[in-house]
Amino acid sequence: MEHLAARLNAGEFDETLTRLYGAHHLKTARERCSTVISGFTRTFDSLPEHLFSAPGRTELGGNHTDHQHGRVLAAGVDLDILAAASPNQSGMIRVQSQGYPLIVVDLHELTPRPEEANTSAALIRGVAARLAALGCPLQNAGLDAYIISDVPGGSGLSSSAAFEVLIGTMLNDLFWEGHCDAVEIAQIGQYAENVFFGKPCGLMDQTASSVGGVVSIDFENTERPVVESIALDLTANGYALCILDSGAGHADLTNEYAAITQELKAVCAVFGKSYLREIPESEFMSRLPEVRKTCGDRAALRAFHVYAENRRAAEEASAIRNGEFDRFLSLVTESGRSSALYLQNVVPTGQTTNQELMLTIALCERLLDGKGAVRVHGGGFGGTAQAFVPLDMVETFRAETEAVLGNGSCHVVMIRPVGGTRLV
Repeated sequence: MEHLAARLNAGEFDETLTRLYGAHHLKTARERCSTVISGFTRTFDSLPEHLFSAPGRTELGGNHTDHQHGRVLAAGVDLDILAAASPNQSGMIRVQSQGYPLIVVDLHELTPRPEEANTSAALIRGVAARLAALGCPLQNAGLDAYIISDVPGGSGLSSSAAFEVLIGTMLNDLFWEGHCDAVEIAQIGQYAENVFFGKPCGLMDQTASSVGGVVSIDFENTERPVVESIALDLTANGYALCILDSGAGHADLTNEYAAITQELKAVCAVFGKSYLREIPESEFMSRLPEVRKTCGDRAALRAFHVYAENRRAAEEASAIRNGEFDRFLSLVTESGRSSALYLQNVVPTGQTTNQELMLTIALCERLLDGKGAVRVHGGGFGGTAQAFVPLDMVETFRAETEAVLGNGSCHVVMIRPVGGTRLV
């Protein structure tokens, strides 16, 4: 096989790179490919055979609805995890992420390891375990991969989902002839995160990364979610999408995230159900006094949010399809206010002095001055806000937000039309 670097230098990948990253980022994309090829060669003392990529994702609508079998609107972005890879016959997956220790996972040991909880090794092992259980012939397989990422950790762009999708895409492509489709790869990633990593996440992050583009997803049946791709050109509508890092990380917020699902589970238990999607809103309203008494007011308020957010996510998708971008922005604003008031995932419980995410949202609203939209992005409490900024305001907006939040805190991202994929 001709060396990947030679093919890259000959411009053979340019069409693919342009589609993934945009023509204005072609030079940077080629440099990143060269970096990952060189990194593989140094690490494994051989030449890689393949390049793979999986994008980060942005949640456009449906905040905390996926774990209640609800509706979401999401998109892949042009920040991704890129890998150079080659199969081996060692029975091991060896992954070297730039700047981190080498991870080695034995494909003959595919059960959860408590000591690996919350680590990348757990995600690799979990993805491999699920693929093997589904029938992927990994017994005598093996994989070497060198990985670089420009998806910032804790950015709300879901670097963990991109990592899961990347591992799943590589194993599925190289050892199972692409047997699994994009949604199945997403479900495999969710399984790894739930069972091996130890985080009770929904399915939105993985689906958006795996499918790519803008996707409207209905999780009423999580075994067969309804995924619809929707065309959206932000530039044509006169806007840029910015992700604002509030400066507050996710490290100590696991209990806050878990409380949302636990409280909603308690609400569902009043009705003998497992997920809010199974309970008609009219029935919830008719038994609201009982819900308040049994579960408390915050749990009831969080249910109010989920019911309304499911409707909004569907309305947002409809607005984009119909070219009603101003209506879409209005719904984004409504979503953000509902998250702050009812879901209450902007300020960690009891915090008074440190309210970084709320301050970020307030700052963005002040700078936008009635234009565009801003909302909490993803899990909340810490992490990021999302802002739709008029194109003629982007540079000023970035400068003024970074003056408060720090250099590099404002990420201007593009929607990427391709999900987890093999580049070559």
